[in-house]
Amino acid sequence: MGAREFTKKNHVNRREKKNRVNKVSNKANVLLLQTYFFSEYLKDASKKMKSGLMFVKLVNPCSGEGTIYLFDLCLQQLFEIKVFKEKHHSWFIDQSVQSGGLLHFATPMDPLFLLLHYLRKADKEGKFQPLDQVVLDDTFPNCILLLRLPDLEKLLQHVTEEKEVDKKKYYKYSKEKTIKWLGKKVQQTVSALKTNNVNVSARVQATAFFSGDPFSSDKEEDYVCYAHGLISDYIPKELSDDLAKYLKLPEPSVPLPSPPSKLSCSSKAAT
Repeated sequence: MGAREFTKKNHVNRREKKNRVNKVSNKANVLLLQTYFFSEYLKDASKKMKSGLMFVKLVNPCSGEGTIYLFDLCLQQLFEIKVFKEKHHSWFIDQSVQSGGLLHFATPMDPLFLLLHYLRKADKEGKFQPLDQVVLDDTFPNCILLLRLPDLEKLLQHVTEEKEVDKKKYYKYSKEKTIKWLGKKVQQTVSALKTNNVNVSARVQATAFFSGDPFSSDKEEDYVCYAHGLISDYIPKELSDDLAKYLKLPEPSVPLPSPPSKLSCSSKAAT
């Protein structure tokens, strides 16, 4: 090979490598869900899921604003997208280092939290209605995907009164049932916190940190308060306040620590 051909080939290789790095850089903020977090989850379903994952903008049940969710059309499952952000964080991608280490991941979400938004809204009319007339939204038209989820009728029993006329079912929001259901959610969360040895008491954490002693056990009230705060991320403030009264929680004088920094994947994060 002549010197001129060798130089030309080297130049082409460098250019191709640069193009590959630029492509990686442009994709640095892409959600690497399947590669890093969904590989095990999708292992059994990979053959039938070529385009089954759909990102949709739905109403946030807490804020009422638009939030990006992940809908699995094949497995009929709803996931929430969370973004963890650290000030100093990078990714190693191939032979390059990419700054801006936002970490996106998806976790299964109970769709009943989103359905509650529409059931409470429809309750202002004070009558029983078929579900397809309740779950309607001009702003977030993809909300109808919620009606495709399995075991929907069983889920609705937790938060609605039900009537059947001419073999068609009608629903009406029940505040009493909803509060009881949310109370069970809190207790399930408390059990999960204890099982995973999560310390939730601000006072205990601070004392253990400065004294060098191991963390002591949290009080039951600390667990319930913390779990209530987690559940409150998925319900409006009015329901959160009613749930606190149902759980007989005291008025917090000092806020309990929040979970690790997390952001809902809003439309800003998606752009």
